Amino acid sequence: MNIKKLIIIFFISFLATSCQTIKEKSDAIAEKENREYGKLVGKNIEELKIKLGKPTEDFINETGNKVLVYKTKKYGITCDRKFEVNKDNIVISFASSGCV
Repeated sequence: MNIKKLIIIFFISFLATSCQTIKEKSDAIAEKENREYGKLVGKNIEELKIKLGKPTEDFINETGNKVLVYKTKKYGITCDRKFEVNKDNIVISFASSGCV
């Protein structure tokens, strides 16, 4: 009976450690991406297009600014990178989701 409890405790500890490692790696990737693409904030829309190419889609948001969306897929997970561009064609914000 004690061996079963020990195995269960070991297994739970292993799972908890593994989940933390995955979260740390995911957070590191997100931080790197935010640093890299965050450099485009304040730049002209042409610099954005030179770096990333033609966007997957674009639309005008509720404030009247253009939003360029770049979608990619990795490991079956869709990554969305959105850049908001003002009327002067300057990138004013960047956000991403699902990028691993």
